[in-house]
Amino acid sequence: MELTKNFDHKSAERKWYDHWLEKKYFSSTPDDREPYTVVMPPPNVTGILHMGHCLNNTIQDILIRRARMQGKNACWVPGTDHASIATEAKVVQMLREKGINKSALTRDEFLKYAWEWKEQYGGIILQQLRKLGCSADWDRTTFTMDAVYYNAVISVFVDLHNKGYIYRGKRMINWDVKALTALSDEEVIRKETRQKLYHLRYAVETTDDGQPTISNTSVVGRPIYSAIISLATLTTSSTFGLLK
Repeated sequence: MELTKNFDHKSAERKWYDHWLEKKYFSSTPDDREPYTVVMPPPNVTGILHMGHCLNNTIQDILIRRARMQGKNACWVPGTDHASIATEAKVVQMLREKGINKSALTRDEFLKYAWEWKEQYGGIILQQLRKLGCSADWDRTTFTMDAVYYNAVISVFVDLHNKGYIYRGKRMINWDVKALTALSDEEVIRKETRQKLYHLRYAVETTDDGQPTISNTSVVGRPIYSAIISLATLTTSSTFGLLK
């Protein structure tokens, strides 16, 4: 048998990983053994691996493999997140290339295109995780828009709301004027600009029940409260917040 000059890690990794999958060494079925479960933080279905994913999933893989060697019923549950804003941008771009305007579609029609795009282009990151040798139970792969997953999330939110643990309230948000949706702080591309900073002096009165309130003192003939609102228009949205 002739040996190659250099170690061909690609063929070796492919051979043994396929062997592991064929023998279902990563599969888990509930039994009498001590359970050990890790749920993979779902990466975006539109994303690709970066160093953060590599580090995070390597640590999870080490813990899962160690648990298997200890005789535990180890189960590593993989999945992907629907990445709604990023996915919507990709789908809208695809529709635009086909001459279709998103606003002309119903919600169900748009979702149909979104699912088609996901099936065609999504999930690349899961294949990359396989290339890393991650020992996840791939038969349990879940997508956050799967019916079972979606219904479970809605049920939990409704249950928490009925128990008074979460509430709907007004919050300052980052508003995407093009996609017409809210953005998290992490999704905002910040840019320094020169703007005016207003300083206002206003009186505070105490009501009969001892609660502080804004005084009716007028500014240029208008109540102080309306003057404040006119100077600084805030974009708010109804969002869920957790009670502390």
